Amino acid sequence: MIKHTLKINCPDKTGIVNEISQILYKHNLNILESDQFVDSDTDTFFMRIVFCGTYDSGELYDDLSTVLGEDADIKLHGKRKKNIIVLATKEHHCLGDILVRNFFSNINANILAVISNYDTLREFTEKMGVPYHYISHENISREEHERKIINTIEQYEPEYIILAKYMRILSSSFTDRFNEKIINIHHSFLPAFIGANPYKQAYERGVKLIGATAHFVNQDLDDGPIIEQDVIHITHKQNPLQLAKAGREVEKSVLAKAMQLVFDDRVFLSGNHTIVFK
Repeated sequence: MIKHTLKINCPDKTGIVNEISQILYKHNLNILESDQFVDSDTDTFFMRIVFCGTYDSGELYDDLSTVLGEDADIKLHGKRKKNIIVLATKEHHCLGDILVRNFFSNINANILAVISNYDTLREFTEKMGVPYHYISHENISREEHERKIINTIEQYEPEYIILAKYMRILSSSFTDRFNEKIINIHHSFLPAFIGANPYKQAYERGVKLIGATAHFVNQDLDDGPIIEQDVIHITHKQNPLQLAKAGREVEKSVLAKAMQLVFDDRVFLSGNHTIVFK
């Protein structure tokens, strides 16, 4: 049984769920999953449907557009792996987790390549059968460094770029070029402790919880739409290094969950926040 996913967001109106269901029935398609949400602040309707059956995508799209109107955003996805590029620096825990999950087919993705500004993680990456591109940031401008990264990324034409502890701030021209395609893992429970040294900040504030946040990247540092978050309890006995060690476990878990949600077409972007059907 081949599954397909339909994602819709459009202005809300009375009877919209019934109208969409009737169109799928007309095309002899069987609904397997259905989730919907109305954002009352914007009067916007969001719906995700998983269905099976044989259909003409053009005819189905036209029928949905006729009912939902020209303002509707309608996306039809076949069940398939997403093509991704991973950017990393020196820390191995998030990249290692992604590569291992990929090796055992536990993420719905094809890792096309890893790009890093250090050569540190090459051996491990290549042992997992993934191409590795070392693009040093030393002795060149940020603009030139990003240009080289962009040229490498565009050779692969990925659908998403994953920042697996990539510890360089991206320019607005870079983020605009890959708008809504970059997913980052931030080592704190945003919006608290943005920027550098979050575990030191957390230690100095005496917090009792630390966490991690996976989010889409936009022009504002650590301020993109949040996809997934989680926290763990800590105590006053743990110093910043111990907090960082504990935090790494949360980071890789949260990033993996966020990737799975996005790759399974469960995430809608709405302004600076997300609607996530789990």
